[in-house]
Amino acid sequence: MTSDHLTRRGLLRGSAALAASTPVLSHATGTAAPSKSSKGASMTPVELTVNGREVHLQLDPRTTLLDALREHLHLTGTKKGCDHGQCGACTVIVEGRRINSCLTLAVMHDGEKVTTIEGLGTPESLHPMQRAFIVHDGYQCGYCTPGQICSAVAVLDEIEAGVPSHVTEDLDHVAMSDVELRERMSGNICRCAAYPNIIAAMRDVSEQSGRGEKQA
Repeated sequence: MTSDHLTRRGLLRGSAALAASTPVLSHATGTAAPSKSSKGASMTPVELTVNGREVHLQLDPRTTLLDALREHLHLTGTKKGCDHGQCGACTVIVEGRRINSCLTLAVMHDGEKVTTIEGLGTPESLHPMQRAFIVHDGYQCGYCTPGQICSAVAVLDEIEAGVPSHVTEDLDHVAMSDVELRERMSGNICRCAAYPNIIAAMRDVSEQSGRGEKQA
């Protein structure tokens, strides 16, 4: 065997040496890859009206609305579930519309009004939907409940405003029905399966407010 014969061990040693020297060479020639560190990220001012109170924040522009609420404003009623917009636990109401706060950036809502579960009611003065969830056992473990309630409140407003859903039969008259409620709430997952009770709570609030049609 000759001295210049390429062996597997020699190849591995050569590759390792080349890999180790690459960053140095790149730095020397000014072609090193940019750092992926986020420590030097610039902060962006964000102003929100959260539950009726004006707040002024300095945020990394990549901060989600969910993290702004939980980590910066300490409004932990809004839950982080899947963090992919699939479970609805993080639902809040922004400018009257329900959204998944984990899927949107806080900077996108600069100057807007945000309502979380803390802004709907208090233990001393419950929102009608909160009270109905208690009466109808619309929760069990309770983790998804803040998102369920925020979504339920917005759903009744959607129906009253005549906003159709995928199951609306008459686009000129959006009628209250269990089918409508189930379709509109389908983005809010309850792993305890309290779905019938949630619909009953929504029905109760709708009928008490005069917006719903009582079932025969």
